[in-house]
Amino acid sequence: MTMIRTYLRASTKDQDASRARAELQTFVDQRGLKIAAEYMENESGASLARPELFKLIDQAHVGDILLIEQVDRLSRLKADDWENLKAKLAAKRIKVVALDLPTSHMMIDTNEFTGRMFEALNSMMLDMLAAISRKDYDDRRKRQAQGIAKIMADPITKAVKFKGKAEDVRRNTHVAELLKSGKSWSDVQALTGVSRMTVAKVAKRVREGAQ
Repeated sequence: MTMIRTYLRASTKDQDASRARAELQTFVDQRGLKIAAEYMENESGASLARPELFKLIDQAHVGDILLIEQVDRLSRLKADDWENLKAKLAAKRIKVVALDLPTSHMMIDTNEFTGRMFEALNSMMLDMLAAISRKDYDDRRKRQAQGIAKIMADPITKAVKFKGKAEDVRRNTHVAELLKSGKSWSDVQALTGVSRMTVAKVAKRVREGAQ
């Protein structure tokens, strides 16, 4: 029996990988079907190091459906890695269905003969969209690198963009007063909660000011 296995992915830990869950559920409900298993992770689509995706492939039966929101949720891979992933999917004849790829929707309920024709067409479309996703990924990284290089080339912009955390003047003034009153570094740390590095920095200013 063919099972539908959903795959949800976000690139970073602070992104919501479950964001598209409702859309996938609606797609399945409209066809009177059910989701057999859900796989979700926060990993880069440009890397093959995705435990949940390979868990899905390992647990899938021949002919199962891998349902995703967009092709880029499955791949922003380089060509060689994409071919590697496709080979693993093909080994179990896992059908990839993406909400943003209408030709793939027919993979769910076509007969075997018609399904093979759509499978060939869908494979070409997947290749094209995977290549576009990778190009978009590379272009964005290139623009980011160019932006950083431009900032680093301008001393003023660099100072504004990469300036450190603003100094707590009131706190450091209090630290200086405690040091001047004869308190030890450990006492100052206990009274103010600052790090020993901060005490050292303020102590240096106090010494330089007394010279």
